[in-house]
Amino acid sequence: MSDNKSAEGSGKPLFYDPAEHRIRSFVTRAGRLSTGQARAIEVLGPQFCVPYNKAPLDFDRVFGRNAPAILEIGFGMGETTAKIAAGMPEKNFIGVEVHTPGVGSLLKLIGEQGLTNLRLIQHDAFEVITNMIAPASLAGAHIFFPDPWHKARHNKRRLIQPPFVSLLVSRIAPGGYLHCATDWQEYAEQMLEVLNAEPALRNTADGYAPRPDYRPVTKFENRGLRLGHGVWDLVFAKR
Repeated sequence: MSDNKSAEGSGKPLFYDPAEHRIRSFVTRAGRLSTGQARAIEVLGPQFCVPYNKAPLDFDRVFGRNAPAILEIGFGMGETTAKIAAGMPEKNFIGVEVHTPGVGSLLKLIGEQGLTNLRLIQHDAFEVITNMIAPASLAGAHIFFPDPWHKARHNKRRLIQPPFVSLLVSRIAPGGYLHCATDWQEYAEQMLEVLNAEPALRNTADGYAPRPDYRPVTKFENRGLRLGHGVWDLVFAKR
């Protein structure tokens, strides 16, 4: 369920999915692959992309080591994900994204930077979390700049809703964390309300959190800050 980034563009709405009795928060777009992205998918995809499967993922086998695992939902073009993974080589990162150009872009960065602690799943994050992530198996989860669906009639398509948060938190181990960030104040307020209402979570700050050092400021975020736009981080711990 990779969300389109509010700061990086969004797609046309996809409404009710009768096959799954739920409203999706994203729409799959084919997009245009660059030559480099296509080449990265061809060369690096077999090594770093994990096929969707309705069975719990064995992190130790997939990464070839035992290390804390962090899930990122909707990594966009992957620049932030690559920087975070490079800055924390002691942790394993699983990025979930539905859009092929984004997958190709992050694979290209993996190759250029020689990253070994990243694996990608190109699929709906709701299904990935439900079927591939075992309960209490994650050290943390990142959701950065999900589509805000800013029109009131589209708010129900937002990713951060109580049922989804409850599912995601069940996959985080006690002492782990959930870190969300948005550049839409009204969505930030909704996020804070939803996360505060989740009994398995504890806010690590008094309201919104300072941006943790590990989350880099993207060029889109910098541009927004120069224009006077705000950015809100929310960091909650699993009880």
